[in-house]
Amino acid sequence: MKFPGKRKSKHYFPVNNRDPILAQLIQQPRHFSTYIAGIDQTLVDIEAKVEDELLQRYSLVKGNSTLIDDDTAHALYTELKQKALISDEFAGGTIGNTVHNYSILADDRSVLFGVMSKNIEIGSYAYRYLCNTSSKVDLNYLQPVDGPIGRCFTLISECGERTFAISKGAMDKLTPDYIDKDIVQGSSALILTAYLMRASGEDQITQAAIKAIEYAKAADVPVVLTLGTRFLIEEDPAWWQNFITEHVTILAMNEDEGEALTGFKDPLLASEAALNWCDMVLTTAGPLGLYTAGYTEESEKRETGHSLLPGAIPEFNRYEFSRPKLKQDCETPMKVYAHISPYMGGPEKIRNTNGAGDGALAALLHDLSSNTFHRQIVPGSSKHTRDGLCYSSFSQICKYANRVAYEVLAQHSPRLSRGLPEKEDSLEESYWGR
Repeated sequence: MKFPGKRKSKHYFPVNNRDPILAQLIQQPRHFSTYIAGIDQTLVDIEAKVEDELLQRYSLVKGNSTLIDDDTAHALYTELKQKALISDEFAGGTIGNTVHNYSILADDRSVLFGVMSKNIEIGSYAYRYLCNTSSKVDLNYLQPVDGPIGRCFTLISECGERTFAISKGAMDKLTPDYIDKDIVQGSSALILTAYLMRASGEDQITQAAIKAIEYAKAADVPVVLTLGTRFLIEEDPAWWQNFITEHVTILAMNEDEGEALTGFKDPLLASEAALNWCDMVLTTAGPLGLYTAGYTEESEKRETGHSLLPGAIPEFNRYEFSRPKLKQDCETPMKVYAHISPYMGGPEKIRNTNGAGDGALAALLHDLSSNTFHRQIVPGSSKHTRDGLCYSSFSQICKYANRVAYEVLAQHSPRLSRGLPEKEDSLEESYWGR
């Protein structure tokens, strides 16, 4: 498994570089593979620049998200194609993006649960989805369905305002029968999005997600939830608070979603509030950078070597060199926070804001699964005397997530096409070793 950055630990990846003489005397451990599993509404993102007249003609509210039926989606797509207005078409879905990016970063397997069109034609939405998904993502557990997968049209007005038109297609048709218990319980983490909880009518993707959560909790597999959009959360924040308390280990959100969930506009205070319901929080805050928050055992706390930061919680990053732990595993749990500003101030030109949070979450999940990998390969390591939730400290996870988010912001696609460079072109080698 690949792992980023310069590490001074004697157990830096890969851990199979052993003494050649001792290797003959000591039985080598068997190969151990880690992976993450996710459930998503499989869809394709279609981006186009349009006039306001087109929005009015299709009854789309400028700046908002609107659900459209399959016939309207087909008519809209045909018109955009004929007028050559489409700038990009990408495989989408927040969990699809996350597991893809994880597989690119780790150069290892991930598993995606969802639906896929039974009959796939070259050039169709399903074809484009498969073409833009890493071969390391295991798609063998997708449920075959009749009809198209989901389509999300991002229509950009001349003023820069983004309007979304979403056609569900069959993306919510996933049934609990297609959730493989062994796959979920053998994973390092189960990743879900809040969108899965709003299925309507005969669609069963919500029941499928609940079934997967039950499997994960029975095997102590961390459940990771990404909130997706503030509009969904602010409809009933109390329901989401209860849901997170009951089911979620790690929560990923941006500052707007954090405000909708907790009532706090400040991302640090929103992260602190969310720790009342889960064990760890990743909060992306646009130009402010990103935050991680969680718990560690007070006797294992490690003070930072960086400057102490001011904020709503004074000197909040004092113990950011500590490793995250489950609150229930701490005899004396204490809250820990870390923050990092955008890598190199952010890209010179931001080409795409969709997917930066998914990239950051993929980095956190890579660190989490690396902990599982390391525990199996080097069980006697001092890192596992008192087990942590992740391999690295809050601070190092911030750096990694931040670095990956930068890569996504600097490209058009929300999905990485390659891992991080082996050697940083920016000469910022000190970024990893600070």
